Formats: sequence, C-alpha cells, structure tokens
Amino acid sequence: MSLVGKFATVGGATFASRLFGFARETLMAAALGAGPMADVFYAAFRFPNLFRRLFAEGAFNAAFVPLFSKEIEENGMDGAKRFAEQVFGVLFSALFLITLVMELAMPLLVRFIIAPGFVGDDMKFDMAVRLSAIMFPYLICMSLLAMMSGMLNSMHRYFAAAIAPVFLNFVLIGVLGIGLWRGSMPAEMANLLAWGVLAAGLIQLLVVYVDVRRAGIRFGFMLPKMTPKIKRLLALAVPAAVTGGVIQINQIIGQAVASGKDGAIAALQYSDRLYQLPLGVVGVAGGVVLLPELSRALKAGNDKEASYVQNRTIEFVLFLTLPAALGLMVIAPEITRVLYERGAFGPQTTALVASIMTVYAFGLPAFALTKALQPAFYARENTKLPMRFTLIAVVINSALAISLFPVLAERGIALAEVVSGWTNVLLLGGTLVISGHLRVDATLMRRGPLIIVSALAMAGTIWFLADYFSGWFQPQTPFLTQLGGLMLLLLAASIVYFGLVLATGGVNRALLLRVVERKTRRKS
Repeated sequence: MSLVGKFATVGGATFASRLFGFARETLMAAALGAGPMADVFYAAFRFPNLFRRLFAEGAFNAAFVPLFSKEIEENGMDGAKRFAEQVFGVLFSALFLITLVMELAMPLLVRFIIAPGFVGDDMKFDMAVRLSAIMFPYLICMSLLAMMSGMLNSMHRYFAAAIAPVFLNFVLIGVLGIGLWRGSMPAEMANLLAWGVLAAGLIQLLVVYVDVRRAGIRFGFMLPKMTPKIKRLLALAVPAAVTGGVIQINQIIGQAVASGKDGAIAALQYSDRLYQLPLGVVGVAGGVVLLPELSRALKAGNDKEASYVQNRTIEFVLFLTLPAALGLMVIAPEITRVLYERGAFGPQTTALVASIMTVYAFGLPAFALTKALQPAFYARENTKLPMRFTLIAVVINSALAISLFPVLAERGIALAEVVSGWTNVLLLGGTLVISGHLRVDATLMRRGPLIIVSALAMAGTIWFLADYFSGWFQPQTPFLTQLGGLMLLLLAASIVYFGLVLATGGVNRALLLRVVERKTRRKS
C-alpha cells in the first residue's frame, strides 16, 4: 500500500469517527446546550481524555512503535511478542496504581486542576467529582488500546486501531437517544453518559485486541520487571507523552481558566469538536502513518526515502488543512447553526461558538503540522527536544490564557492555544531544517503556493455565496433549508478548490486517482 493509501485508510476511519462524533455532539447540544451539566460533563470527561490522547497519540506512537519495529527487525515476531508481554505487565500495573490514586484524590483534582471555578457551587462540584470518578478508568482501556494499536501499526495494520474510536460515538449516541426518548433531566443524562464512556472504552479495547489476535500475536500478563528495554521505553515515552499532548494540556489549562464562567467550558468543547474533524483526519492520520514509515527508512539508512516521506506528509497536511481552516473562518456561523442550533442550544450560543471556532481555525494548520513534524524526532529516538518545545508552548499558552480571558473571554483562551500551536511548529520545523533532518524539496516548494492560492479562491467564493444566500441561514429558517444551503456551500467549495488545485498542479492528480481507485475496489 502506498503512503497516500495508508493516509487514506487511517484518515477514512478517523473521518468516520469524527463524523459520528458530530452526531453525538449535535444530540449533546440539544440535550444539554451550554448549561451547567454540559460544563460538568465536559470538564469531567476532559481529564481522562487528556490521558487517552497523551498515550494514544503521544507516548506510544513515539516510543513503543520504533522499539517494537526494531524488535521485529532484529528478533522476529517471537522477540516482539516477549517485548510486548514485558510492556503489558509494566503498563497495566502502573495504570492500575495511577487509577487507584486518582480515584481517591478526585475531590482535590477537581478543586485544583479539572475545574477550580466549580468551587463554591456544591451541585457542580459534587457532580464533577462523581462523573470524573466514573470515567477515569477509561484511561486503562485507552492506554492498553494504544499499546496494541502501536503493535498493529508496526505490522502495517492500521484500520482496527483507527476505527475503534467510532464505538465511543456509537455508545454515546445510543445513550443520548435513550435519554432524550425518556425525557431525562440534564443531571441524569450526564450520569448516563459517564457510564456510557466507560462501557465504550471496554468495547474499543476488545475491537483492537481481536485484531491483534488475528495478526497472530498472543501474549499474557507478566509480573512487571524493569528490563533495559523497558527502561529505554520509559525514557522515550515520558517526554513524548508531554510532547504529544500539547493541545490537550493547553485545553486543560484553558478549561481551568474558563471554569469560573457558566457555559464557557461547553462552548469551547463544541467549537473544539468542529475543528477536530479536519485535524483528526489529516493531522492524526499523517502522524500515525509517518512514524513507522520514517522509522523503517532511517533504520535502513535510506535518507532519501525519509526525506520524501516527510515532504509528502507536509504537503498532504497543507493540501487538506488550509482549505478547511479558511472554510471554518468564513462560514463558522452557518456551520454552527446547522449542526448545533436546536433544543437547549439557542442563537446566542451559536454566535459564541462560531466566534471561538473562527479563532481556532487560524491554528488548525499549526495543530496538524505539529503531528507531522514530531515523528521526525521520534523516529530518531529523540523525544526530549520536542518536550522542551512543548513546555515553552505550554508556558506561552498559560500566560496568554490567564491574561486574555478577562478581556476576550472564551476567544482569549482559543487565541492562546493558537499562538502556542504556531510557536511549537516554528520551533520544531526550524530545528529540523537547521539540523539538516528536513530538506524542503522542489515539489513542495512548487505545490505549496498553489495550494494557498487555490484555498484563498475557495474562501472568497463561499464568502460571497454565504452572503448571497444569507436568508437561508436565519434562526427561523427551516432546518432542511439551512442544511441544503450548507451542502451547497460545501459543494461549491469542493468544486472551486479541487478544480483549481488539480488544474494548477498543486497536487499530484495520478496519486489522487490511485487512492480513489483503491477505495472503489474495496467497496466493490
């Protein structure tokens, strides 16, 4: 399978997950709006979700994949299996202890980290403690899933790990549907959702475990033992966990700052979901595929192949995130109204979420490029330098979030994350270029400006059309009319952007055709 084909496999599965995530968030907005229970649920869910993203998209993709790939190359599948058993024993034991401590300390965590602004509101504080305690064991499921996903990625099996998050959305959509049908009150709905998250974690772990067994790997529990290989894994994983979770760490900081204002956490979450769709499809897919590809090329001493993979990944990220970012900036109100505005989610909340999403859109290319640049360090088993850059970005985010929130409210928190994201990209990219590990090739230099021009032309087109058809997007307009108008804007955007980028040579037409043909063959 080609590099783009692998991107398409992971990106397609991730797209399905994020699409069902939209359905979930739409039901959530209708059921909870931006009220107190929405704030409480999202604050409680953010904490275990932080650890999920640290492990799934950070530490194990950065540390475990290169070492597991090395075991396969040097000692075959038997050696890789022994290494996996050692890691499983240490990981499960550590996670069990962490979960036990966190459960006992949950009131303190809510008070000082998760939502300091809830202190003084007994109802919100107690509910946040209860929901956090229910959902925190989700961490165990997601961390073990991350380990098994790393094994599958190292063996070129990407689909099961990429599709597993869909089941979280399936379960929560089912819970929301039942709750809305029963007419559940917001507090009861939030409680049901918390138990749904835990159940979904178990299902996701089972999906990936079955694929590991199908790949011919069977491993059991070993008592934890600090072997040299485990020590090497931890030396790589701890910095990578911090580095890979920079977006989530910044969001936790933003959540803590925003928790003092009613509805702020929920508004940030709804806007986060909108820009996470293109980020997940492009940034995460690129990072997941790039790391094992780079690791193999570098271990084989093939610097030319490594450079080609890096340049094509950056090109792929720009190709899809630039039009997505400009589109989110231009038609944020229309997208927000169609997806969310119903039930407890009113026009005032639409305006707030749209304004936050517009700010986040400026950072979308940076958030995705971070995922594309970090593997260049991880594949060389260098996780400490990206961690230092992450800490710099986190300090900048913290300072800006605290200083801007009193002035710009939720938009100040979003702006702090955007500035932090671009700072991280400049540090990562600049270091790679200076060290000679990233050489921008002529193809990227030629296609990059063409992609930018095509994306700007697309943005101008849909801005004009959105203004021309503004009557279709009023709060009183029927939903189907609004949906039809949004589909028209997206269709026009696709025709203009893809038409221009193909006509000008901003993307390899033959490469895209091969991806489409591959998908067509799979469906048939």
